Amino acid sequence: MLNIYTNKKQKDLVHFWDGIVFHPTDAIEDDWGQRILNRISDDKAVKMVRIYTMMEDIVTLDEQGRMQYDFELNDFRLDYLVSKGFDIMLTYAFLPPWLTVDANKTSSVSKNKTRYKGKMIVASYAKDYSKWEEICRKYTEHIVARYGEEVVSKWRLQCYNEPNLDFFFMAGEPDSKRRCEEYCKIYDGFEAGVTSVSKKMQIGGPALAEPEEYGPFLEQFLQHVKANNRKMDFVSFHTYGTSPDFLNSGDKPLNIRNSLKSIDIAVGVCREQGFSHLPLICDEWGAASHGFYNIDECPAFLFRENELYSVYFTKMITMYDEMEIPLEKLMICLSGQHEMVTDFSGFRNFFTLNFYPKPIYNAHILARKLGSRKLYFDGEYTEHLSVMPTNHDDGHMSILLGYADDRFEQELDDYTVSMDMKGLEKSYDVKMYIIDKNHANAYKKYCDLGKPDNPTKEQKQQIREFACLEPIKLGKVSPEKTQITFAMTNNATVLIELFPCAE
Repeated sequence: MLNIYTNKKQKDLVHFWDGIVFHPTDAIEDDWGQRILNRISDDKAVKMVRIYTMMEDIVTLDEQGRMQYDFELNDFRLDYLVSKGFDIMLTYAFLPPWLTVDANKTSSVSKNKTRYKGKMIVASYAKDYSKWEEICRKYTEHIVARYGEEVVSKWRLQCYNEPNLDFFFMAGEPDSKRRCEEYCKIYDGFEAGVTSVSKKMQIGGPALAEPEEYGPFLEQFLQHVKANNRKMDFVSFHTYGTSPDFLNSGDKPLNIRNSLKSIDIAVGVCREQGFSHLPLICDEWGAASHGFYNIDECPAFLFRENELYSVYFTKMITMYDEMEIPLEKLMICLSGQHEMVTDFSGFRNFFTLNFYPKPIYNAHILARKLGSRKLYFDGEYTEHLSVMPTNHDDGHMSILLGYADDRFEQELDDYTVSMDMKGLEKSYDVKMYIIDKNHANAYKKYCDLGKPDNPTKEQKQQIREFACLEPIKLGKVSPEKTQITFAMTNNATVLIELFPCAE
């Protein structure tokens, strides 16, 4: 029996899991990108959205070689996100080609030869950091003038993206120490430019890829910040559980604990360097890296389409909360969205080509339904069950459960969950949401229909309807009748909600 103590708060609960990285940033200008974000906003699936500033498009040189600014598309994107009520994280990137030492060092970081809309990233470094500082100052001046200091000071502004990787910075430079030295110049210019406008801005970095491998980079950067008294309000990094090569070889299969080493290293370095007081933001995460790869490169990426990814997410955030990992935000990276040519192809996104919501998206919707206070619980139940019981300011309760083998190696038998809601003082209506192989699972319906290459209008509607979350009524509980019983299948996520009955 799983005992939930409805009147006993364990702690205040930080919703650290409710963020996304939206790639490509410039899809916000387009109908298909807005369709995705409109749905996310309507469903209240996430709260924070991270995008690039795309400085390379904003700042060009005129005929006299003077910097000129065009904020039109930037304003469109930010106006849209603000209108939808999202919290915003802005990554000040990337360097304009004219400002780099070698503009021929380009990268697409994409399955295609170019990025979205034929663009590229110049993976070089600046030949004049005073100009980078000026760009950061002008950009900050602009957004503060447009949205107000009070609004922008609530955003997160970070310096660059994954400067330790060839894809984005100093392509061909193997020396991590040299890379970090150059990144510190970028951060210095960013910090000086932003703070010259307002010291209320919340700034940070280094948006480091995988501290497990690049811990010395983080250490060197934090030492620079401390030695030079640079303003920094948060530390950001990325972590991915495995990679296509490791999945294909079997050397590093899916495991919820795969990302923990990177997080532990980031936490440890921050503590050693005297930055443990700062918020940690994991502004990119995924069960596996390479969002621009799909099942063509890694057949195991089919998990991105089915119920496995949703329960991975459910159990992961429960485990991170139980371990009290000090994350302010954990933001899933959505990429490869513009490269789909078929449904269910294993890209890292919330929706398929035909806009069927995936189980991982539905899991984010359920996690957003959790309350602001975590409740105590105990009892005897299977080790494969994760539990997060919460209550809300308005008096209703939400309990998130995930049932799966942490290593996803076992096909678990169905499991009956019996919950005893202890301490009830009134009656509640109970409803349940399920994500599993038979519920809220577009891929399952697609398979049931024979995996049609060209689904009919009717088949599309069937898949779309089957993909959506539907509440199931479970009756009532009261001080006299306190138990709730339901079954979970392998790799299932369940949310139980209890609402006080009308008097």
